Amino acid sequence: MSNGPLPKKVDPRKLAERNAEISGSAKVAEFTRFASFLCSDSGSIDVALAFSIDQQHLRTVTGTASGHVFMTCQRCLEPVAVDVKAEANLAVVLNEEQAKNLPGHYDPLLVEDEDVEFLSLIEDELILSLPSVPYHDDCTIQTSFGDAETIQNQQDKPNPFSVLAELKKTADKS
Repeated sequence: MSNGPLPKKVDPRKLAERNAEISGSAKVAEFTRFASFLCSDSGSIDVALAFSIDQQHLRTVTGTASGHVFMTCQRCLEPVAVDVKAEANLAVVLNEEQAKNLPGHYDPLLVEDEDVEFLSLIEDELILSLPSVPYHDDCTIQTSFGDAETIQNQQDKPNPFSVLAELKKTADKS
């Protein structure tokens, strides 16, 4: 088991044969596609992946990634804290034909070269775990814009329909 800085590239086939486990933290900024959905790329994601061979002799990658990130609230446009947790259940395949024949509970991990980027193994799952519309549970929305004097002047203007109200009162008396 490796627990420390995460490697840049790994060979999932070799790691599966050794039943390797890799865990550690990665900065959010290292997940470039994932970070593009966020309003801040600060923070870190904890990653734990296990490589193994299952009963069907398939090389598999299973694990989780979790962290605390900030997205833009869609109500007030301020940062909102979002907890993300992604789970991966991948099977290593060499071509599209093998991917079509995988059992339904595995997602394919197409390995064309020997090495694959380690963070890309979990990045897609992190993106899918993000809420489509992030918002605060108790967000206050600003409904008046402008300076306070302009708002006060608008409130002090007489109601143009007050004349109609007076006419109605005199019509009701007669």
